[in-house]
Amino acid sequence: MSEQIDVPEVLSLLDAAAAADGVRPLSEDAELRLRNRSPGGHDVVVRDGSALAGYARLEDGVAELVVHPDLRRRGFGSTLLGRVLELAGPAPLSIWAHGDLPGSAALLGSRGFTRARVLLQMRMPLDDVDPAPPPGLPDDVHVEPFRPGRDEEAWLRVNARAFAWHPEQGRMSRADLELREAEPWFDPAGFLMAWRGDPDAGGELLGSHWTKVHPPGDAGPEAVGEVYVLGIDPDAQGMRLGRALTDLGLAHLRGRGLREVLLYVEEDNAAAVRLYEGRGFTRYAVDVAWTRPAAETTAP
Repeated sequence: MSEQIDVPEVLSLLDAAAAADGVRPLSEDAELRLRNRSPGGHDVVVRDGSALAGYARLEDGVAELVVHPDLRRRGFGSTLLGRVLELAGPAPLSIWAHGDLPGSAALLGSRGFTRARVLLQMRMPLDDVDPAPPPGLPDDVHVEPFRPGRDEEAWLRVNARAFAWHPEQGRMSRADLELREAEPWFDPAGFLMAWRGDPDAGGELLGSHWTKVHPPGDAGPEAVGEVYVLGIDPDAQGMRLGRALTDLGLAHLRGRGLREVLLYVEEDNAAAVRLYEGRGFTRYAVDVAWTRPAAETTAP
């Protein structure tokens, strides 16, 4: 079971780590679940007297750990990892290290973990983005903003099909989607849906580009846009919808007055990395998933 935690206290720890490291120490999903106290998972804390020294979250065989920057190299990270290993038991375990910081690599490497996945953050300036790109859509396809309360199930169906291969994105549920709709950053105008036919009269969703705007201080000193989720139904591949929706989403972000956009892509997805590099994106930061197989995942 999760330990009793003070959510504002943990969020303050996350902010301190982000300020020191230049990267959020938890994934968006883990932080959303923390702030909303979603059921499931385990919360772990360690203290230095009364001060919160570290926090970890474990859910579905995936963990993330953070130690306050003022209290590092004092054994708190090792203590957190030991408790996570105890909770995980003999099951396989992955631990995300956001930013691929040297301390994380040393701690996890010393416990027999190996690098399994690398997630690139890439960025691009928006200065040269066409503010009014040609639609580039088939004659029977149109794009309109997401409508909360109407489009959830259609989007979830296409998202699951488009990301059937992805261990996180392809599993997004209605509850996961609604958590994000309740966030202050959520803007239906930047959630672009490509439909064939009338969505209120049996129309078919073919794909979408969900954009996000990070407020100042979240991904940099200024607000930064994001290609948050770009997904095309497998049956609609070959219609050039991905490029058209990308252009429309980038134009929307530029229209918001933003000067930079980011996205995340798996490093081993060579075709996607080449595509984004060709559009002007460059590598900015790295997240690494470290794993140990089931037979070795035991408490120290």
